[in-house]
Amino acid sequence: MSDDVDERAFDAVLLMEPLYHLVVEADRKAALKEAFDRLREGGVIFSAFISRYGIVGDLFKDIPEWIEDQAKVRSHLATGKRPDGSRPGGIRGYFVEASEIAPLHEAIGFETVTVAGVEPSIMGASRHLLHIGRKR
Repeated sequence: MSDDVDERAFDAVLLMEPLYHLVVEADRKAALKEAFDRLREGGVIFSAFISRYGIVGDLFKDIPEWIEDQAKVRSHLATGKRPDGSRPGGIRGYFVEASEIAPLHEAIGFETVTVAGVEPSIMGASRHLLHIGRKR
């Protein structure tokens, strides 16, 4: 028996953090493609995201003066990334709008089963979002 793992041997893949640390869309797609390639037909993917709007409360709590810098607030809401010139520290990440999660997965070939807010709130305001999909 070989010690090699069949690259298409998995029933499920969990991407519970990496997608929100990949600030370039091509990198997020590459990570999803790697997951897709390792799933059996009908395999399930669970992938986590941080909401663009859900993180705003944390930003205001941790950096209260941030609310006064309207250019940075608008930049975050428009791009989902920390504005250039932000002070060091904090999370370097990409924060999604809920509406972009399913199309991102579907572009790779996943079928979306659901996208849900993790915290009990309105999905777009939930800090964490979870995509559950299936390999067609």
